[in-house]
Amino acid sequence: MTEQFLIGTYTLKDSKGIYKVTLDTDEGKLTDVSLAVPSQKPAYLQVGSDKRIYAVKQDGDSAGVADYSLADGTAKTLSTVLATGPAPAYVGLDEKRHLLYSANYHTANVEVFKIKDDGQLVETDKVTHQGETGPEPEQEAPHVHYADLTPDQRLIVCDLGMDLIVVYNVSDDGKLTAVSRYQFEPGFGTRHLIFHPNGKYVYVLGELSSKLAVLKYNANDTSFTHLQTLKTIPADWTAHNGAAAIRMSKDGKYIYTSNRGENTIAVFAVQPDFTVKHIQSISTEGDFPRDFNLSADESYLLASNQNTDNLTLYKRDSATGKLTLLQKNVTCPEPVCVMRF
Repeated sequence: MTEQFLIGTYTLKDSKGIYKVTLDTDEGKLTDVSLAVPSQKPAYLQVGSDKRIYAVKQDGDSAGVADYSLADGTAKTLSTVLATGPAPAYVGLDEKRHLLYSANYHTANVEVFKIKDDGQLVETDKVTHQGETGPEPEQEAPHVHYADLTPDQRLIVCDLGMDLIVVYNVSDDGKLTAVSRYQFEPGFGTRHLIFHPNGKYVYVLGELSSKLAVLKYNANDTSFTHLQTLKTIPADWTAHNGAAAIRMSKDGKYIYTSNRGENTIAVFAVQPDFTVKHIQSISTEGDFPRDFNLSADESYLLASNQNTDNLTLYKRDSATGKLTLLQKNVTCPEPVCVMRF
């Protein structure tokens, strides 16, 4: 059996856009890395139904979002929405309401786009974060880094500059209304998060602090209660590190995070009280692992190393959650986002 992943990239060196790679699940091997969608700086993407791809896009001095169809195997651009300025850092997909969300690190904007039946994207709302920021050099201004759905279909946004998460109600026509916020410790550097399958707990990754925080989520009033914070790297690690991506197994038993600096995937076991325990750190066999993802049946994990232009494949033990290296040095230019296709 085979399955495919799409790899979003930077296009600062040799990359030409979004790449496709095949995983042979019988042999445990990655093959056939090839260009799937020519584009400039598609650094984050989402895969929708009917082989639709929604991605960050840059075109010269303008940037924004785009969507493509790969239904017939050839990339067809359906829509682009660009404006002068830097590209977003993240896109989130809401197929139920036919909405696309973008999070722009540089402008601190959260933007909402309606996805029309023909694939056209039309902006419906924009919110700009403003306010007090954290103490680290990277926190000189608000920096929106993530915007995606909660299990109860609200939008939750991470602001790295403000050490903050904000929850918004979303109307069917794509309008945002802020309903709650949670303030982390100064310098936490809120980057990405993931909810437990039960919808009651959220695991938040702090890039600047290299910490993982566990919060209980109350959907009735969208409030959060802090349960735990722990490091994603060893206590004696002194060199630079930036936590990057976070994923969770579908059974809610294991959490995986990437460390750019230590260059590892850290594995955490979820405890009966929904706090976590670190059980493994394994090298990504490259430099600057910005993203990774699990295969469809979660028997494999595919990691991407941005600075060394390579992909790494692991076998995953579903009983223990631990990873075993299978393959390294699979060439892919500037890989920074990994999505199942």
